[in-house]
Amino acid sequence: MLKVQQLTGGYSGESVLRNVSFEVKRGELFGILGPNGSGKTTLLKMISGVLPYTNGNVQLKGKSIKSYSPKELAQIVAVLPQHSTQAFSYTVKETVSLGRYAHQNGWFQAWTDEDESIVQQVMEQTGITRFQNHDIQQLSGGERQRVFLAQALAQEPEILLLDEPTNHLDLSYQKELLDRLKTWSKEQGLTIISIFHDLNLAGLYCDRLLLMENGHINLDDIPNEVLREDRINAVYRTKIQKQPHPKVPAPQMVLLPEVKTIQSEEIVINESFLKINHEYIELNSPIPLRTMSSGVVGSGTGWYQVFINRHVDKNYNCSDHRREMVEFLKENGIEPGETVGMMTAVMTEDVSYQLLKGQGFSVFIVVTAGVGNAIDASNSAQHTFQLTPGTINTWVLVNGTLTEEAFIQSIMTATEAKAKGLQELEVKDQLTGTIASGTSTDSILVAATQIGRELEYAGTITPLGKLIGQGVYECTVNAIKKSRKRVKIE
Repeated sequence: MLKVQQLTGGYSGESVLRNVSFEVKRGELFGILGPNGSGKTTLLKMISGVLPYTNGNVQLKGKSIKSYSPKELAQIVAVLPQHSTQAFSYTVKETVSLGRYAHQNGWFQAWTDEDESIVQQVMEQTGITRFQNHDIQQLSGGERQRVFLAQALAQEPEILLLDEPTNHLDLSYQKELLDRLKTWSKEQGLTIISIFHDLNLAGLYCDRLLLMENGHINLDDIPNEVLREDRINAVYRTKIQKQPHPKVPAPQMVLLPEVKTIQSEEIVINESFLKINHEYIELNSPIPLRTMSSGVVGSGTGWYQVFINRHVDKNYNCSDHRREMVEFLKENGIEPGETVGMMTAVMTEDVSYQLLKGQGFSVFIVVTAGVGNAIDASNSAQHTFQLTPGTINTWVLVNGTLTEEAFIQSIMTATEAKAKGLQELEVKDQLTGTIASGTSTDSILVAATQIGRELEYAGTITPLGKLIGQGVYECTVNAIKKSRKRVKIE
């Protein structure tokens, strides 16, 4: 559809672009990225024919754009610039109707039913029908942006060139616009070439990305390759971190602000932050902790400051436990949105905890454990599913900085240590008579201050893994002994 070959040029004899070459296929949503001054807008102007180039060529449908007349080019390519202006006080509909000029013939260009239908259609698509009779000067910046997009679409182009199309649009209209663009590219074969400043939107919607740097192409590839931490850090000269989108297979980037944080020696999560009453165990951290958990609330990954392990009766109705847990937290003045909350049938007084210190980091372990519903995971198929309150809840709170890998390995190491504790005490699955590996609804939390020493790994023989393994094993054994002793007494 579009082929750019060794494109060179700029302004006033100074080359902004040098030897730029790439191709865009029909129906692609092609994004152009790069820091300010990298040549993005200059490239778009050359592709559209607005700005001449000194060397190279731009081919459109196999022909040089220089061989097209302005009207012929306008029937194929439509442009939405970054800053669209309207000198005259036209209505919205009149402004959109200007996009039909390229398709009108003769000296006396008559307005046809087809023109009217297309204008009404694109106004509906861009959500501006309701103010089609309003003066465009009365609209907000975001509304005007949609009007000029409708004008470009009214040209019925095969290629749509956009310079920061989400500029001035609020979040809902950004999503709506890009959803529509993606649909048009896939269902109607519309080729879309767009400049993006928002790397996350580009990664989410584009089929391919072109990363510009100082007038050259740094990389032309799929989003997952272009949006690599080391590459974006180098080109944009800022610290970012890549992470997967939670719902779709698309890369997302987050900025890492240069803010001064509490020094590692100033805070250590330990028993001084722990409160225990007959209803629940609470750990209230002075700072948000990066967490990975299977809590009733706050599950998954996130940043939380409050951690609750709530005692419930063995006959607790689990039919709507998440809603009921949220209500319980609110009743006790605890904000659910800042909390990881778990449930256990174990008495809170039987909790076991300890702080283990390593070189430049430490680990605080908290465990509640009862074995009334112990299960051998290798024989769990023999059990019927029944949701009951968790009986072994394990907290691993690290005073240090964990990588994503270390978070996952911490869960593995803690689980192995828990299973070893059950083996040591010969805890059995009551149905199969074999040694249990856990209980039917165990829960785990790994949280880190993300301050201080970086701990890349947490496998069983790593410095962090050794402390987790020791602490979880000892606390699990101690907590089970406490619970067993209470049961005997009762």
